[in-house]
Amino acid sequence: MKIALFSDIHANLPALQAFFLDVEKRRPDALYCLGDLVGYNTWPNEVISEIRARNIPTIAGNYDVGIGSRSDDCGCAYKTDAEKDLGKISIAYTNSVVTDEARQYLHTLPAHIRIEFQFDPGRLQLLLVHGSPRKVNEYLFEDREEKSLMRILEQADADILCFGHTHKPYHRILSSPGAERYRHAINIGSIGKPKDLDPRGSYVMLHIKDSTTNADSTSIEVEIIRFSYDVEKASKAIETSPLPDEFAAMLRSGT
Repeated sequence: MKIALFSDIHANLPALQAFFLDVEKRRPDALYCLGDLVGYNTWPNEVISEIRARNIPTIAGNYDVGIGSRSDDCGCAYKTDAEKDLGKISIAYTNSVVTDEARQYLHTLPAHIRIEFQFDPGRLQLLLVHGSPRKVNEYLFEDREEKSLMRILEQADADILCFGHTHKPYHRILSSPGAERYRHAINIGSIGKPKDLDPRGSYVMLHIKDSTTNADSTSIEVEIIRFSYDVEKASKAIETSPLPDEFAAMLRSGT
């Protein structure tokens, strides 16, 4: 089985359209969206329409929660006053243009999706979240201390935990000392606002076989896929809108 996972579109319609063209060529058996459909760009309604038209199972990101509840807070961890000021413009703009129907859709999105596979001799738990199982806007960075990350997966009863929010893809394989059970932490990156110095979109193809087991660290294949899209179209849309030009620069540089 091939499962495609994508996240953090952030109202970037050209990136979403390019993603669909790329992923459809790879013919996944299932497709899931891990949230943050809106914010930072000019196409929140169009992005939501594309997701809904394809009936893609989707969970709520922190930005979706903010817009869905008519909040002026996106739950983003801005570090400086300048970042906070830019963020206020983004959520105010998104709140001003999103339709009531689109807002209601965001408001009803679930917090997570859990999928249980029944294999001989055991089961495999796949958990899809936006930030972490504990909080929609918790950042699980790649350099997180291993015991802390393992504790999160154990408490969530997840053999495979897939998430986004940091916009930086990675795959870590974890195991407790002496235990013959491996767990996988997979950040699927961002298709519409990458932050790993690569402006190309990022998503993950998860390969799960009938023989997949949590006792074998190599039995789960994680493919991090990058694809190109019209960055200039997305950037210029920002520059001709009330949104800050800094957002366009971020798209061009992948920051």
